[in-house]
This record gives sequence, structure tokens and C-alpha cells, in this order.
Amino acid sequence: MPDKSSTIGIFFVEDHEIVREGLISLVKDNKDFQIIGEASNGVEAIHIIKESEIKPDVVLTDIEMPVLDGIELTKVLHKEYGGSIRVVALSMIKRKTYVKKMLQAGALGYMLKNCHSSQLEEAIHQVYNGQTYFCAEVSQMVMEELLGSSKSRNTSNDLTNREKEVLELIVKDFSNQEIADQLFISVRTVETHKQNLISKTGVKSVAGLVVYAIQHGLTSVND
Repeated sequence: MPDKSSTIGIFFVEDHEIVREGLISLVKDNKDFQIIGEASNGVEAIHIIKESEIKPDVVLTDIEMPVLDGIELTKVLHKEYGGSIRVVALSMIKRKTYVKKMLQAGALGYMLKNCHSSQLEEAIHQVYNGQTYFCAEVSQMVMEELLGSSKSRNTSNDLTNREKEVLELIVKDFSNQEIADQLFISVRTVETHKQNLISKTGVKSVAGLVVYAIQHGLTSVND
């Protein structure tokens, strides 16, 4: 078994065994990862994780499952373990209500099950590092809502135009360097804008900015 201290421990929750096995097969040969466990529903996942001496770093969960769905599972994990266990939604559903509910519950990522192994690996690495990750389809959906509503929503009036530009690129999962290059500013200035955004929105982290954009006045998320 790989040394847990040098790998990212991941846990899969999916009620269809053949799908779960397929998802695991996408990453099982990656030496950066250690498969900590798997479960067929939220209740089973919580039990296994609580009983296990080694806790996963990242939980990848389906949303619609019997007994306890992915949204409620994410709430429990977020309450019990805080940021020590990061959650990524893995679903075929890309309705905006599901994205919103998973983010509200504490998830940092949202992927579709037809993703490539490289995308899944990138998602795991990014949320492990405390960043958000959306697959292209979900990211575009979130951005369209953000851009479409920010023009008419009063709650964004306290943000400067530059802060809105930075926020848009944060939602797109741009790195500090990529934001700096895009806006022709320094990385230090990007960090300043991020801190101002965090202060103005009242969130605790950069990941929280994406959640805030969906939960509050920067976006309206409907079916």
C-alpha cells in the first residue's frame, strides 16, 4: 500500500457498482493517489470513514443515491471534518440547482461522470489544495449566470470593476499567475484583490468566493 503521507487519499461514493468501478479505474494507477475506500450510499460512506483509521483527503460522490444522497453526505462530512476532507460531486446531472446545493453543502468541485481521467486527476489535485474545480460544462454554466446577473444585481455594487473581473477569473479556476497575465497586473495585486473580495463578501477563503457568487447576489441559480 502506498505511503499515505506522500499520497492523496480518495474515497468514492456511487450506488451503481459498475460505474463506481469505472471511476476508480480512471485513477487507481496514479501514484499520487491512494484509494482509501468506496461506498454505495452516504450512510455507508459515513460509517466506513468514521471507522477507518486513515481518513480520505478527497471524497468523490454521486448526488442521487438511496438512503443518503450526496448533498446530505457532503453536509455531514463538512460538519464533522471541516476542510480536512474535501468533496467533489461526480454526477451526470448538470442542473444549476444541484450545483448550488452541493456548493452550499460544502463541496469544492463538480464533475460530470463522462470526464476524462486527466480531468478527474486535476480536480482531485485542485480541491486537495483548497481550490475549486468545475468541469467545462459546469464552469460555463456558472459563468453565464454570474456574468448575466452581475449587471442587474445590487449586491455586486460594492465591488469595483477590477474586483469583478478578478472574481470572474476565479470562478473560471484561473491561477494567480493566469489572472495576472490576463489582466496585465502583478500577482501581488491579484492577491490584494482576492483579499478585498474575501473581506467584502464575508467568506473565509478563495473557494468561498465561488460559493458566494452562486448563493448571493452575483448569480441566480434556478433549474
